[in-house]
Parts: sequence; C-alpha cells; structure tokens
Amino acid sequence: MTENTQTPSSPNSELPTQYAPAEVEGKLYERWVERGYFEADENSDKPAYTIVIPPPNVTGSLHLGHAFEHTLIDALTRRKRMQGYETLWQPGMDHAGIATQNVVERELAKEGKSRHDLGREAFVERVWQWKAESGGQISGQMRRLGDGVDWSRERFTMDEGLSQAVQTIFKKLYDDELIYRAERIINWCPRCLTAISDIEVEYQDDDGELVSIRYGEGDASIVVATTRAETMLGDTAVAVHPEDERYKHLVGTEIELPLTGRRIPVVADEHVDPEFGTGAVKVTPAHDPNDFEIGQRHDLPSLAVMDERAVITAHGPFQGLDRLEARSAIVAALRAEGRIVAEKRPYVHSVGHCSRCKTTIEPRLSMQWWVKVGPLAKAAGDAVRDGKVKIHPQEMEKRYFDWVDNLHDWCISRQLWWGHRIPVWYGPNGEVVCVGPDEQPPTGEGWRQDTDVLDTWFSSGLWPFSTLGWPEQTPSLAKFYPNSVLVTGYDILFFWVARMMMFGLYAMDGTPPFHTIALHGMVRDQFGKKMSKSFGNAVNPLDWMNEYGSDAVRFTLANGANPGVDVPIGEDWVKASRNFANKIWNATRFALMNGATIEGELPPVEQQSATDRWILSRLNKTVAQVDAYYEDYQFAKLSDALYHFAWDEVFDWYVELSKTTFFAGGEQAKVSGRVLGEVLDVMLRLLHPVVPFVTETLWTTLTGRESIVIAEWPTDSGFRDEAAEAEIENLQQVVTEVRRFRADQGLQPGQKVPARLDLAGTPLAAHEGAIRQLLRLQPEGEGFSATATLPVAGATVALDLSGTIDVAAERKRLAKDLAAAEKEKAQAEAKLGNEAFLAKAPDNVVDKIKGRLAKAEADIARIQAQLAALPAA
Repeated sequence: MTENTQTPSSPNSELPTQYAPAEVEGKLYERWVERGYFEADENSDKPAYTIVIPPPNVTGSLHLGHAFEHTLIDALTRRKRMQGYETLWQPGMDHAGIATQNVVERELAKEGKSRHDLGREAFVERVWQWKAESGGQISGQMRRLGDGVDWSRERFTMDEGLSQAVQTIFKKLYDDELIYRAERIINWCPRCLTAISDIEVEYQDDDGELVSIRYGEGDASIVVATTRAETMLGDTAVAVHPEDERYKHLVGTEIELPLTGRRIPVVADEHVDPEFGTGAVKVTPAHDPNDFEIGQRHDLPSLAVMDERAVITAHGPFQGLDRLEARSAIVAALRAEGRIVAEKRPYVHSVGHCSRCKTTIEPRLSMQWWVKVGPLAKAAGDAVRDGKVKIHPQEMEKRYFDWVDNLHDWCISRQLWWGHRIPVWYGPNGEVVCVGPDEQPPTGEGWRQDTDVLDTWFSSGLWPFSTLGWPEQTPSLAKFYPNSVLVTGYDILFFWVARMMMFGLYAMDGTPPFHTIALHGMVRDQFGKKMSKSFGNAVNPLDWMNEYGSDAVRFTLANGANPGVDVPIGEDWVKASRNFANKIWNATRFALMNGATIEGELPPVEQQSATDRWILSRLNKTVAQVDAYYEDYQFAKLSDALYHFAWDEVFDWYVELSKTTFFAGGEQAKVSGRVLGEVLDVMLRLLHPVVPFVTETLWTTLTGRESIVIAEWPTDSGFRDEAAEAEIENLQQVVTEVRRFRADQGLQPGQKVPARLDLAGTPLAAHEGAIRQLLRLQPEGEGFSATATLPVAGATVALDLSGTIDVAAERKRLAKDLAAAEKEKAQAEAKLGNEAFLAKAPDNVVDKIKGRLAKAEADIARIQAQLAALPAA
C-alpha cells in the first residue's frame, strides 16, 4: 500500500455514536476551500489534470442532472489530486442569453415596463444588477454537494477576459472568411423574438390539420396539401417532379394562386417526391427551408407574409391576424370559394417548438450571421478518426460522426440585448468593418454597430481555453491545455461538444481541446421515466441531501453511472446509500474502539493470521480493480466493487471473524488491529472521491493526519495470498450453509444451538472459535444428540435441534410446502408433455414453464432434505 507522507498527530478513537451529515458537511467543505486544497498551481512541476465544468446557466439551480455530472467529475479530480497530479477543475457559469433576458423582462413586466422603456444600455445594466443579486445560486449548491472546484478561477462567459476571447475569435473567423452575413431561412421563435439553432428546436407530434387545396382551374389546376394554410399567401410557385407525367404539360405555365389574384409558375424540381400526396407541393421560399432551396434553384422571389410575432403582414382581409387565426380564416375563405378538395382533422405530425418557451417555431427568411462550418467540422471529425480524441463509450462515435459530417452552416446571431454584441460596424455608405479586441471602432456620423448578439453556444464553445486566459499565452494555458477529459451528457454532444472541438482545433493550431470525451446518460426516475415538473416526478437534490446527506446522494448517482446509459434513481436507493454511510461509520467506530491503528509497520506476513492475509489480499485486488474501472470511466462498477468490499468483506466478514481475536487480546489482537487499521486506511482513501465527507471524518480520526483530500491514492502492492483466500472461502461456505439450514428450520438468528464441529485435518480448525461465534453454536455438552449433520467444505457440523423447535408443527408446515411444490411440478410436466401445447406456445413461454419445473424440483429436494433432518417426533 502507498505510504502517507502527511505528518500525523495523535489518532483520535472517539467518534459520536451516530453519523450526522448536516453537522459536518458544511464545515468540512469550507475548511477544504480555506486551506486551498482545490486550487491549481500553473507553476507546479506536477503533471496536469484538467476538467472544465459544463457551465450551468446563471439563471439555474442545482438539479439531479447537475448533481450526477458533478459527482462524476469530482470523483475523477479528487482521485487525480491524490495521485499527485496538479489538478484543475475549472468552474464558471454561462450567461444564458435568451433565458436570462426572459427572466429580467418578466421582472420588468411586473413593474409595468418593457426593455424598450429602459433602452438597451440601461436594460443590460439591469441584467448585470440581477446577476449580482440573484444569479449564480447554483454556486452555493455546488459547495453543498462537495464540488472540489478551484473557486479562485471561477469564470463567467460575459466577464472581461472571456469577452475579449469571443471578440478575438470572431475577428479571426471573419478575416478567414469563415463568418459571413446572409439572408436565409432560420428557426424563429415568435415568443423569444430571436433566431434559434436547429439543435434548440424540440420536435413533438401535434394534432393539426391537413388541407388539400386546388390551385388554378380545370385541366390547368393542381391540388396541393398543406398543414400551414396561412403560408399560401407567400407562395411563389408550385413544384412537381420533372419526370411526373401527370404534370409535364403544366411545367413552365402559370396558375392562379387563390385569394390573392396573383399568378405563380409551375416548376420542375427533383426535390419533389411524386409518390407523396398528389405529387405537387406549394413553394413558399420565405417560410420553409426546403422551399427556400427550391426558390434558390429556380430564382423565385421570396415573399415574407408574417412579422416577428407571427402576425400576418400581407395586404388583404387577413392582415393583422395571428398565424393560427389566419389559418382558420384562410381555410374558411377557400372553402367558400370551393377550393378545398379534402380536409383531415386531427392530423398528427411532427412540429418544432422552442426548447425554452415551447412556442411553435416559425421558419422565417432573415438576414443573419453564420459560421461556415465545413472546414471546422471536418477537422473536428478527423480528430476523432485519427485518434487524437477518444469518445467513451466508443459506440457514441457514430452519433458524433453523423452530426459533424452533415453539419449545416451555423446561425450565430440572436436578436437579443443580453449577450456578446456582434463586433461589426456599418458605415453610411455601405461600409462593413469587423473590429478586433485591440482595435477602435469607427466613429463619425452614420456609423452604427450591429444590434444582434452572438449565440450563447458561441462563447461556451471557447470554454476549454478562454477560461485559461486565451488569447493571451498565459502560464495556465500552457499548463492546463488541452484538458484531460470532458465529462458531459450525450444530449449536448451536438450543442456544445462539437462546437468546442471546432473552435479548439481552429484557435489552438490543431490541438484538440481535450484528450477524451466521456459521455454519460440522463438521470431518470426509478421507473426509467424522464424527470419533469409536469410529470410530477422532478426531485430537488438538495431535499435529499438535507434528509440523507450529500454522500448518500453522490454514492447513489455514481452507483448508477454506466457509460452513456441513462441512470434511474429513486429515494429508496438514496436511503440505501445513507445506510451504507452509516455502516462505514459504525464499523469504523467499532474498529477504533477495539484497537484498529495505522501506527507502526504492518506486521510481517508470518505473524498474520489467515484471516489477516485474506483481507490484505482482497484489499490489493480491490485497489487494482477500482483503478481499472476509473481508467475506463466505469463509475457504477467501481462503486459496486467498493460497496461489496467494504460491506461484505471488511465489515460482515473480516470484522466479525476478528472479534474473537480482539476479545481474546494479546499479540495476535495487536497484529489484527494493525491489519484492520491498514484496511480501513486504504478503503477510506478508495471511497473518498465518491463519498468525501464521511471518509474525511473517519480517516482523520483513524490516522490523526491533516486531510484525506491531500492523502496519497492507494496503489496495489502486489501482495496476493490465494491459499488464505481459499481458506476463508471455505469458512464462508460453512457459515453460509449452516445459516441457511438454521433459517430453513425456523431458528432465530440469535438462538443458540449445541453443535459438534469436526474440523480436524482442515485449515478451518484454527477458526472454530470464530465459526461458533458467527453461528451462535454452543459446545455440545452432556446429553448432546445430533439431529442434523451437515457436511460442507471438507468439514462436518452436527447440530442438536431437540428442544429448539416444535418438530410436529415444523413437519406439518414442510409437508404443506412439499405438497404445493409437487403440485407445481405435476402441472409443469403436464404442459411440457402436451405436444399440441408445445407446437403453439412461443419459445419464451415454454422456457418459462421449464424454469418453473426446475424450481419445483429444487424446492422438493430442499424440503425433503429439511424433513429428513428433523429429529424424530
């Protein structure tokens, strides 16, 4: 095991009888922060280990998803710190453009004001004021969870340094012709009044209507179907497939667009599917992305017929109506003219909604700023293909490639006031000037800055290097870039990860932002259902932390964290983790009271008992196993391994087997006390990254040293003792088999039974005292008469059950159980012997019946053995 180099004081064996998380967690965390344990030194000669926090929104509070992700990151960074790395967990928050502006606008609305009443400058100042007073409450909640972040380095995506980084990379992309301004179809939210990106659109099946409308007259008419009849006011063509014989005679002609008096052309375009519907589609270039592309190919005009609030602007009877009101009115007018060929309601179809306010998205032609992603996305894809960056689990690579290999140009402008304002100025004579961070914007009459701000994901895409001081070549950037690993949910693989890859490779001369992308799943309720306030199953993790302690919440989350797989969680599981923390506390308290110590060297192997050698062998195997799981990001497996080692092997077996040694005293008790101290020392250090608070309290009490946070991570010493492991496994078989037999006979766990143990010639002879204590077996004494004999693991245990149970009642009970098992067996055999049944029954049904038969046969054999073991009446 690794030696600890901290200077010890006198160990303290006094622990309260009960563990009270609320009384210790806050004090411990503040002590860790005050002592600077989490601060990273860029001038250190230690190897660097860096993880950036996925920056939570400044408007947000801690939810289970945050708690889950932070637990995993904290476990990784705490372990690396203990391994001697200069560890940086970089904290910070995102300015959350749309969400934050919405919050402040709602506050203004309560005062009867809008942002326009304040003006842009005053409104932005109001947002900063809100941030100072109410934003960032998640920081305090992170402390409650135990996040080991370097608070001295906390960043905000709108702070001065990060704003400089944003302006720098915008200017660089602009100069490299990778940023441009163009009029294109974008996703527009009529509620947030801004463009949003494709990945901020949530699609869901809505009940709508499908209306088939006849354009034109007689043989020159075409029927088109639409779910958005209001957009017909902006139609500038009807498109058909060039090989569709039904419409070849109409291609190149014009037909009348109902309700408008306009005539529009019929064009041939291969985009049209002749097998879908009537094989003809209306073309509205200003309000549909596919129609926009058709319009570009055929040089069609784009007519916008709705404003930013989705109100009809086209002159005529529908002007001023909301889009949904206009839809009904237009269908009614078409019906009155006899233009409606068919109507289907409800018509379920996929509709895009704003991910923030849930308003139906309106495709809209708009002048926006775009990133030309082609070369950036290729570099991001190649970095993974070439092995520079590994995605874990590997099967997630396909999702990543599907995204970056098919990425469209990214709309980065947002029609907001809160955010990084686009650093472009327009002159009175059509001049366009992009201004870098060290340049002065043009002045003089007629010059104005672009009113839009940048997409929030633009600034968070710089997070791995902007937080380290880029564009300045700082010591922190040299030390901590690239990041070691990114831990994040698979749901933002596209939102955030791909953008960081593109910007990192571009800004840092081909060096990717991190070596590994470790993706985790989403937290769900215990039934696997998505957590949501609307579903009534959302959980505030602070409630669980207050009730059961932060360690219990952390262990529950880590114990469910299989790579890339969703994590179900329920309160009962948190209770079980609380029980685990209590078990660690109580068992360590017992050990300290009975001589467990780390003082002095570990006694030589020849002085150790087989039980001592067994637990030290198992301890080293557990160290190796946990290390392997950490390197593979298998948090569930490492948590499970630690749970079973601590609870089953250390507490339920080693401590119990050692009680007779401790109670007897003497030299062997001192040896076992030192071994137990060693085991507890290493076990607590292994557990610490996942459950930091309880392990800190117990470890400092055991060792007298300063803090487990800065203790050395255990290493596998290579010690193995397969013979001792086999010996204790045999002992466990004896104890387990006799316990099972006692339970089958209806004996209470604490009920004492006379027994004769025949252990001669086996290694178990040395363990007779421990076996008798564990099984509550008394010496045989006078008048002993064996009523049951159990041969197991080379030993024989003879029990005298006379006088301990009501033999007649037990025999009656077992006879009833035997009859039920025999009946079950007969029924299963009858079905399996029925050829007609077997010919029709599915394989899984047949397998289930075979399983019932096997269980019934096992039950019969067990009950018959129990009956045979009963003493004569």
